[in-house]
Amino acid sequence: MWSSFDNVFRLIFYIFVVYLLGLWIQTVKSKGYYFSIHQSQTSEKRIYFCLIPLIIAVSLITFCLIYFNYSNFLIDCWNKVFGDNIGAKSLVAPIGISFLTFSAISYLTDIYRGHATAGSFIDCTLYLSFFPKIISGPIVLWKDFQTQIKTRSLSLNANTDGLNRTMIGFAKKIILADSFGACLAQIPASNMDQITAFGTLILYMLQIYYDFSGYSDIAIGIAKLFGFEFKENFNFPYRSTSISEFWRRWHISLGTWFREYVYIPLGGSRAGQRNTLRNLAVVFALTGIWHGAGWNYILWGFINGAFAVTERVVQKKKFYIKTPKAVKYTVTMIVVMLFWQLFRFQEISDVVTVLGALFGATPANSIPYTWQYYFDARIILFAVIGILGATLLGSPKLITWYRKIAAAKIGYLLQELVLLALFVIAILFMINSTYSPFIYFQY
Repeated sequence: MWSSFDNVFRLIFYIFVVYLLGLWIQTVKSKGYYFSIHQSQTSEKRIYFCLIPLIIAVSLITFCLIYFNYSNFLIDCWNKVFGDNIGAKSLVAPIGISFLTFSAISYLTDIYRGHATAGSFIDCTLYLSFFPKIISGPIVLWKDFQTQIKTRSLSLNANTDGLNRTMIGFAKKIILADSFGACLAQIPASNMDQITAFGTLILYMLQIYYDFSGYSDIAIGIAKLFGFEFKENFNFPYRSTSISEFWRRWHISLGTWFREYVYIPLGGSRAGQRNTLRNLAVVFALTGIWHGAGWNYILWGFINGAFAVTERVVQKKKFYIKTPKAVKYTVTMIVVMLFWQLFRFQEISDVVTVLGALFGATPANSIPYTWQYYFDARIILFAVIGILGATLLGSPKLITWYRKIAAAKIGYLLQELVLLALFVIAILFMINSTYSPFIYFQY
């Protein structure tokens, strides 16, 4: 409503249509109608008629996403290929349309598979519009959400955990992510020395992590206050030793969605290596496209897919098994750090400029300020804290040690005081800074 009052009524209509489509699928499925495809004289394959309303429903839902997010990109591609001059549409995508679309597809598909029922209209409305997750996730599957609507319970421990998680997310976003973003906003894409270029890569790597994981912490924490348990969305991805592992740790709910509704229906890893590699490539291509309408996102998805496919091919090779973890980790982080720039910049030329500066392509006489101008002691301190928080705090031994301390009364009290102090500091940072929306709000 704050972003666009008219979209409230569009959202209500959207939810109503999704609910009717879900009822249609459930009704047809309950009838058990199917037609047979005889694969041989002794076997047949049953295709249930409820697949037809599912295809229609998913097509309608997907069309909404394509229309708002990809119309102008597709028009631009058409003009370039066919030499036409079709004008761009003046469209403002409803906030959170990408996450809403994936939730709606989960709702419809889980009904078709029999993993959940359509529920009541109120249930459907609650699921699609639940405010902690509607804008930027996590993407919660309908089959997981529906089971909690009636069984959820409230308790003092759950409320405390929810508040703690919210305060942690707030501190991640306001203190760290926004500080990194404010610093990056002052640095031009061109005319940088090598240290500055390298620093921008590190800072954006940290910004996007603390921005999105901070949002996820807030969403998970607030949901817990209402009795809903959302699964983790991040698991220290910057501890990964491969791109495949990175994507099992980063934006976990998105990976789960693609595995449930794209990778497994395509055959997963059950139909031989060739088909497995194809399915992986399709998933990463769709991941790139889902993130935005631009060649930078498509290229980003292609590069990550290429690395994931390559890793699947060589994962059982002796040379790969014997490669030290330190080498694998270093290569993985370099790849992640470099190609996050495709997220940071819409124009690929800006990415090339930054990477060129990283390798010393910028003439010394054209550099107005060196790294000392941009990176003061506070930013360096925050960067060190950010790096340690994204890596060292994920150590299993450290996590076990921390839980033992927090289980004691004194340790628990100290934890609460530290979190409260961080929350107060975050509020002070917010008051004294300009508004900085979450990065994933654009999706």
